[in-house]
Amino acid sequence: MDVSISLFQAFLMGVVYYLGIIGTPWTTVLGSASLFQKPLVAGTLVGLILGRPAEGVIIGAAIQLPYIAFISAGGTIPSDPGLAGVLGTAFAIVGNVDPATAITIAIPFGLLGTVVWVLHMTIDVAFVHMADKAAEQGDLKKVCFLHVVPPQIVAFAISVIPVMLGAYFGADYMARLVAMLSNDVLHVLQVIGGVLPALGVAMNLRSISRPNSMAFYMLGFILSVYLGLDTIVIAVLGFIIAWFYTQLQKENG
Repeated sequence: MDVSISLFQAFLMGVVYYLGIIGTPWTTVLGSASLFQKPLVAGTLVGLILGRPAEGVIIGAAIQLPYIAFISAGGTIPSDPGLAGVLGTAFAIVGNVDPATAITIAIPFGLLGTVVWVLHMTIDVAFVHMADKAAEQGDLKKVCFLHVVPPQIVAFAISVIPVMLGAYFGADYMARLVAMLSNDVLHVLQVIGGVLPALGVAMNLRSISRPNSMAFYMLGFILSVYLGLDTIVIAVLGFIIAWFYTQLQKENG
């Protein structure tokens, strides 16, 4: 079944991307300011917007793998998983490609998203200087206003508008491009897309290869391989163990 993207659907995708920008305060009530930045979450929401929730989850999960060890340190991001998840999923569904190919499509958007981030941070510097002047004058209300309202308006504009235009005008082009590609080219994209998740998993394994973390990893491995437990059951057990471990750390700390 062919899928097209309406202007309203494209706008909603832009909102999903905006909610995933680090510094957006509206998602902190959900426990994480970067929840919507995860390609799995963004892809699922894009799938719901396009009426293809199952494909959104599958493609979003595939795009998540290269970014599974993603971190943003020191105010910089090496790539933008949010934009990769939103536009990568949207174009993959429109182009009717498999998850491996979707990863290859999404990665360049992740790199392009760094431009949005740098632009966001550059413009926000002006509001910081304004807030400094307001602080010198003792105007606390103005400081709070400059800290929240103008930066969010800028973030909304530079994230929603480009994504909306890209999704709306680029969807048909992407569908035609995929249709023109030969089987050999698609196979190459599938191979590349199959390698990229391994890179993300390897980075994640490197981050957990420490004595305190490796013990939990080995426990999960034993539960999966030798006891044959399902992934969901292991995830629930892991959450319970992590909760008790965190509480003990707080009490002893």
